Amino acid sequence: MTVRRVMGIETEYGILQPGRPLANPMLLSSHVVAVHAAAREGARTKARWDYDDEDPLHDARGFHLQRASAHPSLLTDDPEKPAPSGDSPQALPRATAEEYEDPGAANVILTNGARLYVDHAHPEYSSPEVTNPLDAVRWDRAGERVMLASVRALASTAALPDVALYKNNVDGKGATYGMHENYLVDRAVPFHDLASRLIPFFVTRQVFTGAGRVGLGQRGEEPGFQLSQRADYMEAEIGLETTLRRPIINTRDEPHADPDRWRRLHVIIGDATMLEVATYLRLGTTSLVLWLIERAVAESGSGGALAAVDRLALRDPVHAVHVVSHDVTLTARLELADGRHLTALEVQREYLDAVRATVEHVGDEPDAQTADVLARWGSVLDRLGSDPASCAREVEWLAKLRLLEGMRRRDRLAWDHPRLAAMDLQWSDVRPERGLYHRLVQAGAVELLVSAEEVADAVLHPPRDTRAYFRGEAVARYGGEISAASWDSVVFDVPGAATLQRVPMRDPLRGTHAHVGELLDRSPDATALLDALGA
Repeated sequence: MTVRRVMGIETEYGILQPGRPLANPMLLSSHVVAVHAAAREGARTKARWDYDDEDPLHDARGFHLQRASAHPSLLTDDPEKPAPSGDSPQALPRATAEEYEDPGAANVILTNGARLYVDHAHPEYSSPEVTNPLDAVRWDRAGERVMLASVRALASTAALPDVALYKNNVDGKGATYGMHENYLVDRAVPFHDLASRLIPFFVTRQVFTGAGRVGLGQRGEEPGFQLSQRADYMEAEIGLETTLRRPIINTRDEPHADPDRWRRLHVIIGDATMLEVATYLRLGTTSLVLWLIERAVAESGSGGALAAVDRLALRDPVHAVHVVSHDVTLTARLELADGRHLTALEVQREYLDAVRATVEHVGDEPDAQTADVLARWGSVLDRLGSDPASCAREVEWLAKLRLLEGMRRRDRLAWDHPRLAAMDLQWSDVRPERGLYHRLVQAGAVELLVSAEEVADAVLHPPRDTRAYFRGEAVARYGGEISAASWDSVVFDVPGAATLQRVPMRDPLRGTHAHVGELLDRSPDATALLDALGA
């Protein structure tokens, strides 16, 4: 057994222009992307994003949503019409033709294999594909560096507006924006089995993955503090939408890989987190639960371990998401479909026990990272139950709550005081001199898993063990000869060729350094590369 699988993180960053609350967010976000393309070696190509294989209306339940029936926010496959955000697109000011005359300028393919672009009026960093949660942390942190570079570049350019970027999920005024996780899952797993067995896990994992938030309700209309930034915006169990009636399980079936072999589980319920351990555990524990589900299908069931998971079905999952997030004591009991009542910690313990039991049944020694995720998962659940404060170095909502409570006690502030909301926002400012998270790092108050040098390297270089290696290296070496790219292809435009040349990459585990590194080293230009690939 292993925690390893192809995975990645997409993060939409909060954006504002200081002193101009009504500034056009689409235009500001376009500046963030464009200035990075102009100022950094991380973007050496004018290549556009290749939308040919995008299919955002394909539902995992076995049907296509008719385009005429789709909410505009779902139409992310049309580069000429950037998708709005939320359930009231008319409320969002759209950039003029002059402001946004070149959609390609708002898409940059980076040399680390990532995509930087404008999504739903926010700058988004979509990490390259990685094969393990520790690398997911590393290339996610690289995204913070990419965004910081854009902030610095805009601040140093007189003709462009200053912006502030936040790695968070709410603006405090009713809007939310996403951090989406992606996991490659065996297509043999029936979608219904996947959804039903993941829902209780997703509902309860926020006890150690939540980023914390000031205010209860979508607009923060009630004073208080809660575990998760996204929880109050979850309104359905299962659905295709990502910006309205947000579901616990998203059904978009867009694998960006061979659809006969894989599906891409697109998870929208999680929070963007600054603490590395929180991100690591979010990806790691989810991958282990997916392994448990996949193994059960491969072996036609896994006995008592999976039966215990199936008994965790919740009576009202959407209500339970809100209950868990609003319960900072971690003692609220959730009603299960069979009439039992368990706390979120007890539900998580059932999942952990099921994974451990299956590991023992299999008999294979887990690799080092898998063993580490298992150990940390158990440790954090134990300590959350007995001494939550001891988890503040690893669990983001607890680290944030500690700072907020300190200010509340010192200045005798109620939870609805605007200074607390401002502090919540300042937590995730990507600027080290402004972000409160960065002060904790400097004070040694949070646990780090990757070094600054590893993150700096990940800003410019791709993972070596997925197809992101070929994509990133192609951009770095042959950027001027690339016409377009996507997750599963690179399109070259080489001198003398009658047509564009598409190199498909349907297998995320090919195009690695081991697979193409030598080939790239002996190809001085794209023509030589294509000749070698065609030989």
